[in-house]
Amino acid sequence: MLLFSALVAGSFSLGARAANLIDPTALTALRFALAAGVIAGVALASGGIPARAFRAPWRYLLLGGVFAIYFVLMFEGLKTAPPVSASAVFTLTPLMAAGFGWMLMRQRMTLRMASALMLGGAGALWVIFRGDLAAMARLEFGRGEAIYLVGCMAHAFYTPLVRRLNRGESPLVFTLGTLIAGAVILIVWGWQPLRATDWAALPGIVWVALVYLAVCASAVSFVLVQYATLRLPAAKVMAYTYLTPVWVILLEVALGQGGPGLAVLPGVFATLAALILLLKDDDPA
Repeated sequence: MLLFSALVAGSFSLGARAANLIDPTALTALRFALAAGVIAGVALASGGIPARAFRAPWRYLLLGGVFAIYFVLMFEGLKTAPPVSASAVFTLTPLMAAGFGWMLMRQRMTLRMASALMLGGAGALWVIFRGDLAAMARLEFGRGEAIYLVGCMAHAFYTPLVRRLNRGESPLVFTLGTLIAGAVILIVWGWQPLRATDWAALPGIVWVALVYLAVCASAVSFVLVQYATLRLPAAKVMAYTYLTPVWVILLEVALGQGGPGLAVLPGVFATLAALILLLKDDDPA
């Protein structure tokens, strides 16, 4: 999940630079299709795909549909929301995941876990607003942030849903089914945007973003989160997203957007402390 949080961070920076250059549904449909191809190749090379893996296909349609909603709304939101602001919204998913985890799996939240989630959320917000209390007080959700918030609700619901619907399939195979179903749903739903897109005229940044999103932020991250959700409570899985704003800031600095300064260090330490609390929490899943 540490690796997952870093890979997701790249989605915000690259996604924000490509969001206004291509329809979100068209981008996400092709992303899912490419990611499914990558996962299928890996699965076939590592022993094949058992026929029983695709029993009860409605499970994959549900999971693929939920995650498709998240990604489409993410890129719709990134049309107006800056990367760091969007990553702030993303840090709300652990608390929502904890609620959905209780609803679907009756996963209990201990006092330690609740404290860690609140500490991590506060630390992430501190990093996002670079230690500026006045900026925190002026927090207002724009249209892009509001759209992405709905997407994050879908992401939070997806996390415990994976565990609820899994019937012993490996993370690799379960990911493949989810990606194929998501691609089919998006191709049907977004057929008009797909046909209308002039793919040959798209700028290079769109193709860079697409390859990264398909391979790193879809194929690899899907396997990572599927693996984790089968072994950890939903709130713990999503808690690692508190590191995403830190990764986003570092990436934005690398892209020439400037550094936040030493004022963010308390937030970084708070986030790390929250992760330590969660890692020490042996509450049964």
